Amino acid sequence: MQKSVRYNEGHALHLSVAARKEGTKRGVLSKKTTENSRWAEKYFALYQNVLFYFDNDQSARPSGIYLLEGCSCERAPAPKAPAIGREPTERQQNYFLVIFGHDGQKPLELRTEEESDCNEWVECIQQASYADIIIEREILMQKYIHLVQIMDTEKIAANQLRTQLEDQDTEIERLKAEIVVLNKTKERMQPYQNNQEEEDPDIKKIKKVQSFMRGWLCRRKWKIIVQDYICSPHAESMRKRNQIVFNMVETETEYVHQLSILVNCFLRPLRMAASSKKPPISHDDASTIFLNSETIMFLHEIFHQGLKARIANWPTLVLADLFDILLPMLNIYQEFVRNHQYSLQVLANCKQNRDFDKLLKQYESNAACEGRMLETFLTYPMFQIPRYIITLHELLAHTPHEHVERKSLEFAKSKLEELSKMMHDEVSDTENIRKNLAIERMIVEGCDILLDTSQTFVRQGSLIQLPTSSERGMLSKVRLGSLSLRKEGERQCFLFTKHFVICTRTSGGKLHLLKQGGTLSLIECTLIEELDANDEDYNASGQGFNHLEFKVVVEPPDGQSFSVVLLAPSRQEKAAWTSDISQCIDNIRCNGLMTSVFEENSKVSVPHMIKSDARLHKDDVDICFSKTLNSCKVPQIRYASVERLLERLTDLRFLSIDFLNTFLHTYRIFTTAAVVIDKLADIYKKPFTSIPVRSLELFFATNQGAWGTDPLNNKSPRLCRKFSSPPPLSIPSRTSSPVHCRKLSLSSPIGVKVGTLDLSTTPSSSAANSPTSSHSPSISSPPPGSTRPPSGFSSPPPTATRSPSLPHPSGMSSPPPIPTKALLDLSHGPSSPELSPAAGEDVSGELPRIDAFCGKLRRSIRRVVLESISLDKFLPESPVSSEPSDISPCRSPSTPRHLRYRQTGVTPGENSRCTMSPASAFAIATAAAGHSSAQGFGNSEKTCDKEFIIRRAATNRVLNVLRHWVSKHSQDFDMNSELKMGVMSLLEEVLRDPDLLPQERKATTNILSALSQEDQDDAQLKIEDILQMVESPKAECFESLSAMELAEQITLLDHIVFRSIPYEEFLGQGWMKIDKTERTPYIMKTSQHFNDMSNLVASQIMSHTDVGSRASSIEKWLAVADICRCLNNYNGVLEITSALNRSAVYRLKKTWAKVCKQTKALMDRLQKTVSSEGRFKNLRETLKNCNPPCVPYLGMYLTDLAFIEEGTPNFTEEGLVNFSKMRMISHIIREIRQFQQAPYRIEHQPKVTQFLLDKTLVMDEDTLYELSLKIEPRVPPG
Repeated sequence: MQKSVRYNEGHALHLSVAARKEGTKRGVLSKKTTENSRWAEKYFALYQNVLFYFDNDQSARPSGIYLLEGCSCERAPAPKAPAIGREPTERQQNYFLVIFGHDGQKPLELRTEEESDCNEWVECIQQASYADIIIEREILMQKYIHLVQIMDTEKIAANQLRTQLEDQDTEIERLKAEIVVLNKTKERMQPYQNNQEEEDPDIKKIKKVQSFMRGWLCRRKWKIIVQDYICSPHAESMRKRNQIVFNMVETETEYVHQLSILVNCFLRPLRMAASSKKPPISHDDASTIFLNSETIMFLHEIFHQGLKARIANWPTLVLADLFDILLPMLNIYQEFVRNHQYSLQVLANCKQNRDFDKLLKQYESNAACEGRMLETFLTYPMFQIPRYIITLHELLAHTPHEHVERKSLEFAKSKLEELSKMMHDEVSDTENIRKNLAIERMIVEGCDILLDTSQTFVRQGSLIQLPTSSERGMLSKVRLGSLSLRKEGERQCFLFTKHFVICTRTSGGKLHLLKQGGTLSLIECTLIEELDANDEDYNASGQGFNHLEFKVVVEPPDGQSFSVVLLAPSRQEKAAWTSDISQCIDNIRCNGLMTSVFEENSKVSVPHMIKSDARLHKDDVDICFSKTLNSCKVPQIRYASVERLLERLTDLRFLSIDFLNTFLHTYRIFTTAAVVIDKLADIYKKPFTSIPVRSLELFFATNQGAWGTDPLNNKSPRLCRKFSSPPPLSIPSRTSSPVHCRKLSLSSPIGVKVGTLDLSTTPSSSAANSPTSSHSPSISSPPPGSTRPPSGFSSPPPTATRSPSLPHPSGMSSPPPIPTKALLDLSHGPSSPELSPAAGEDVSGELPRIDAFCGKLRRSIRRVVLESISLDKFLPESPVSSEPSDISPCRSPSTPRHLRYRQTGVTPGENSRCTMSPASAFAIATAAAGHSSAQGFGNSEKTCDKEFIIRRAATNRVLNVLRHWVSKHSQDFDMNSELKMGVMSLLEEVLRDPDLLPQERKATTNILSALSQEDQDDAQLKIEDILQMVESPKAECFESLSAMELAEQITLLDHIVFRSIPYEEFLGQGWMKIDKTERTPYIMKTSQHFNDMSNLVASQIMSHTDVGSRASSIEKWLAVADICRCLNNYNGVLEITSALNRSAVYRLKKTWAKVCKQTKALMDRLQKTVSSEGRFKNLRETLKNCNPPCVPYLGMYLTDLAFIEEGTPNFTEEGLVNFSKMRMISHIIREIRQFQQAPYRIEHQPKVTQFLLDKTLVMDEDTLYELSLKIEPRVPPG
């Protein structure tokens, strides 16, 4: 049993007595009993934190004790009582509780009769806590300590003040003594001062004037100091720095707006569409396309808010900490950059889904997008980091070295440059994808072939499609320059590495594919550069088109063949188009020929020999590759040394058209023309020493290794470097005998059904039965003046001859994978009647039969092999195979199936024909596929054959590069006579080569004639010719000229100035250098011409004295600008609108009030078109949808080039050329040259151009503004 709690009862009784006498609160309260819940009146006394209660106020002994420590007291409403025993309402209202601090004990319920008593009891009980008293005591102690400290401090201060007062008293005494001394001195000086006060009044006036002059001089000096600072370099630097920051805020605002459009108009709607029942796109694809886009938007919203906060604190601008916020988030950008190429590829694949494409077009039609496509918005983040770098460059240029922010800004710039380098590489790699998608979006019907991300854009421009032979009669009545032919036949042509797209353009700028021949697969095309006089599509006049037309023959495998005849605007344009088309077909044919002909899809696959060369796809110390493949299915070069770039240019296995164009556009940045010519000369003169050994080995490599080599010898690298494998098309070396012959020995083991094929000469009986066959395929170069058959082939001799130097082939050999340009013409050997007939006895063999297995491959064999490998003479075969159905024309190596030259004046009967049996075709095809045999030729024959193949391939490569160089970049040779003489000397040396093939000789002659002919632009007007016209009529006044005449002549002058800029001036930012006049004279002339025209417009408006004349002049100039827009002269539009926006003209409010509303609306539309907002986004879209001829605003392209130049260096830290940057520069130059080369057909009117170029009518900026102030003076404020 638990004992009761013991306590000191005696002391408790003593405290109860004290409570009755001295308690904090005493009185009668009603207490609710716990037994029957009745209320009983008791006498309560509160002493400190102990509550005693007694039966009445006379009781000496307490009835109970409550310890109040840890308790709380509060008022509460009375509980509801039964209706029978209800008490008065007053008591129910004065109810309060004493609540104890632990669970399990009921609260003490008390009540009073008066509300005031109740409140007093509650307050006293709440204040009875000992803990609260302790806290209050502690607070008081802290206050006391604080006061004591203050008192001590005051005492110390009082002592110090007392000391100071004593010191002051001493000082006062000293000063009093000094005053006494001074008074005594003053008394002595009093008479002299009285004399001074009586000075002359004029002296007083002079003093006043002097005081005024001193004040004026001080104010003037202060003003000069302020003005000097305003004009000082430091103030100018600060103003420029502030302007850079303000421009940065505007650019960032535009960028955040673009990101919000990307997220709100594309990303979020596509996420919702991916969650629909029939999703047009998966969530994974949406996430891939828009990777990190939303996060980047949030990041830049924060950055933008920070920028605006900095502007609010202007003129104090602190920016370094903002970039500190941005730098840790660059990994988000890195993920976006690395994913960019894959993102565009996924987008291109998704566009093949028509539902997605339809939905995407709906999103792009949103007004917020302003006609821009999704890929455009996906590219914006790729340009932002380089833009920050340019801004930081400019900020650092105007930030002093001792500035507090300089180190932070330099650190931010270094970090951003690392990311920018990666961004430029990715933008360069994805340029073709974005270009293809943009062109596909412009075509109304769509074009699925452009969604192939491996296809590279090469060239675009306007060509005229001539009617075919069936429509030729209609053309006889039409002139070349007539409007009807240009309108009806004008086509927008786009050349890609695999396809040729021909479209017509609508008035709205959209494109429509031609119903027939809209998309031509280049693998099925044959290019005919010069139409034969006997060609059914040749113009009857022969001179009607000045040989500017070329023909593309299309032979689809599952349809009827047809042809497309196109007319170029100039010889230079024709040469550029035909060389590019020829090279593209070469690339495809090369890939198709080098791979096995048995594979259906082998036309565009990578040759095995290229795959096996690690130097073409693995990074090294002197080269770095990207993931993107070029037109030859080889990884694009990202960085490389000059030596590796020249090596790629002269690699005999392939030549990518995109690499060649980029190299020829930008070689001046990293090397010189002399170095390129020397390299080409070395390749031609010493091909074996100039070509890397590994490349030579792989040039003869096949899928199964070298021919005719012992397995033991394969272990020796020395033997490999000696090229022990013979080529399949071998030509014996020269001997002492003047007779030179070539042989054809092909072998192909084809399983068990097909045996070894020997295409050597047949017995003499075959020759007797076939008068058109020859055992020795040989040909002699035609003598000067003799008539040569078309395509450079000699007519076959009337009788068969036998070559004494043809050895008996001991076996068959497989051919090397030779590029199309390097294919050999086996007929170049002098045809001599003195050939010994005894050599036929050494030749034996017969053609095997080909079973049904051959028929399946006959179509692909003829397309891929027969039409690429040239045989000028005939392979021997049975008479049965000489049927007309098997006869096909034979082509030279420099003109494969896709490229044929025809000469006029040759009858069809003179054309050489090649009769090929199915067995011969199969043998060549299997040989070209790379099959080897166990036997081969002798070592001497192998070496000679290899040397000849390499020499022919090297010659073809040199001629091919020079052809592209001369046809596309003739300015290089016009401006550099030393380069021109060097090329002509090399070509003349090529012509002296006795082993030169006929087509090589013709190609060399064509290049020489192109170099020797006079400049083609001589017939075109130049700005210097217009300026130097002496006998021109007197210039007319502005009012006598019509708006159409002015617009046409402005367009003519602008285009003349624009086309005169050589492309090399766009390299190296020469227009921003100190010596810009010497480095880029033509760009500076273009800029000066722009300013002169703008000054002329402003001066002509300001020359009118009355308001109405000025308003009429403004309306007329805006009409001229609108006509310039219709003529696609956007440079002229900007000349006029910039003149109208000059402060001298724009401030003339009274004049503008007279201008009609329609004219003002027209000006707004024109300004919106040429606005620089968003990197000239409206002008770029307009240029994309217009047909040349066109004059774009040059400043837009110069800004792009400066953006690329400043974003990344030309060379890496290792000294490698940044070829990705070269590719981006080449794309911009290609677009500029597209507009330069499309001429206007506008007749020159001297009276108008003399007015436009009259410098006496032009006023400078200061004169214009002074005249403007005279016309409409400033209105005083208020």
